[in-house]
Amino acid sequence: MVTKVLFVCLGNICRSPTAHGVMAQKIVERGLIKRIRVDSAGTSDWHLGSLPDPRTLLAAKTRGYDLSDQRGRQVTRGDFDEFDFILAMDQQNLANLERIKPRHFAGHLGLFLDFLPNQPLREVPDPYHGGTQGFEQVLDLVEASCDALLTHILTTA
Repeated sequence: MVTKVLFVCLGNICRSPTAHGVMAQKIVERGLIKRIRVDSAGTSDWHLGSLPDPRTLLAAKTRGYDLSDQRGRQVTRGDFDEFDFILAMDQQNLANLERIKPRHFAGHLGLFLDFLPNQPLREVPDPYHGGTQGFEQVLDLVEASCDALLTHILTTA
């Protein structure tokens, strides 16, 4: 059985593509490509078909993650039929997802950082309007939460 994970932020150009790229690489490194599949989307339609933000690409590349094949897309109701985990980067996007969630969805819908115990932040901060340090902070949180999410999937599936 394949576990499918969707990471969701507002525009699908900063936080969710970072989580998508980090998780995808961790899956490859651990030999789990037949067990776990990942994707990312945004709740808005602002950046459909666009590459991730250049600052996101640079920060990820600096740590060895290649996000250059990703393109922005908007989350759909059909994603609830396809994915087992739909993980929002913040409360605003979680609320947006709750509004479109079909009643029959039986997967996990929640905040991405909920998988990080003892983490004081509940949301991955949006770095879009800040400087490069924000993109580094996002990577720190995403790397740790991806490890925790992988552990959760492997111990519960």
